[in-house]
Amino acid sequence: MTHYDLDLFVIGAGSGGVRAARIAAGHGARVAIAEEHRVGGTCVIRGCVPKKLLVYGSHFAEDLVDARRFGWTLGDKGFDWPTLRDNVLAEVDRLNAIYHTTLSSHDVHLYETHAELLDAHTVRLHAHGDIAEQVITADKILIATGARPLVPDLPGAEYGITSNEVFHLEALPKSVVIAGGGYIANEFAGIFHELGVKVTIVNRGDTILRTYDQSLRDRLLMISMTKGIKFEFNCGFERVEPTNSGVRVIVANGDPIEADLLLWAIGRRPNIEGLGLDAAGVALNDRHAIEVDAASKTNIDNIWAVGDVTDRIQLTPVAIREGHAFADSIFGNHVWTVDHATVPSAVFSNPPMASVGMTESFARNALGTVKVFTSDFRPMRNVLAGRNERSLYKLVVDAATDVVVGAHMIGPDAPEILQALAIAVKARLTKADFDTTVALHPTMAEELVLMR
Repeated sequence: MTHYDLDLFVIGAGSGGVRAARIAAGHGARVAIAEEHRVGGTCVIRGCVPKKLLVYGSHFAEDLVDARRFGWTLGDKGFDWPTLRDNVLAEVDRLNAIYHTTLSSHDVHLYETHAELLDAHTVRLHAHGDIAEQVITADKILIATGARPLVPDLPGAEYGITSNEVFHLEALPKSVVIAGGGYIANEFAGIFHELGVKVTIVNRGDTILRTYDQSLRDRLLMISMTKGIKFEFNCGFERVEPTNSGVRVIVANGDPIEADLLLWAIGRRPNIEGLGLDAAGVALNDRHAIEVDAASKTNIDNIWAVGDVTDRIQLTPVAIREGHAFADSIFGNHVWTVDHATVPSAVFSNPPMASVGMTESFARNALGTVKVFTSDFRPMRNVLAGRNERSLYKLVVDAATDVVVGAHMIGPDAPEILQALAIAVKARLTKADFDTTVALHPTMAEELVLMR
């Protein structure tokens, strides 16, 4: 019987990798993990957590205005970017330390360096600082290296930044061009706009957030434009030129656009480079991501992959569940897989959007006959504040079974409300179940049980 140094070696200490390592160690496995950046991964260090804190910080711009209509007398107000930035980074440091503690408390050894596969059971740890190169063998290997922002291959692309660098800006720009139409583009558009930055979104396509229900996309676009965010659709980038104050963006079918800052938000690419995948024989799919089956296993019997590096659903909770399922199944005698079919998602735009299950168009194509119920209303708070922004809730129902197969929302606190609603969609509750539920009044969420 072959002897290995470890039962499991994990490459990548993001949310999925850390969860897998912790659970496997809890089942008695000998586990080590390698991370060449900071422990915590994209979400904790340079993604959803610090971004959500920026969303909170930026929304005070509207809250302070609305407060006057609720009787509050306010003095002069001002905003200091370094204060918000540094407090957010301090919170990132705190969470990074918690992740370190989680690993050490579960006897998972952390190697803070780059790891590369030499074969299906052997990992080379690169020399780093005072750490010498090492070679370690493991019975099983999990790859959880995540993804990174995509930067296009065009002249001058290096003059733009990505979401990774936003959190470290020395000062707020007066104007920003955001390339892309997905959730990152729209979230940072809302953040920058609320902080007083002139925002232009430039998208090579003709729509934003193309995977979301069209009604929600249209509503967000209308509200964003009303707020003053500018959109340029069907604009292909040709090149980027530096200027004295920032950048000049040259597009294929329009006038050049100048701004202090250019933010690339055009998608994310799996981190597969330098992992030695060829040496181990690990196959990639047509999206240049690691190909896995429903159990997250690659084509190599003892190698698995979870999270964004597989490009199934690039969401942190999905990576966490994939890592947990892997560890339970392989080391815990409890075999289970992640259901990727009904995963809730949110866009923390201004206002936020949230969605679970089938969109209306997808349901019509998949099911044939569907019923759609909507509630288009102005939240009570917006009414008193004098804001004309309207929320939109939508339920998509399979006409043949009365099962609610999709739920979609845009409005204040939509993601918070939708988390509970996702349970109902996952449980395949019917519209009749919604109808017989007593409303909680006065709330926005009561609209979900009042649609007729």
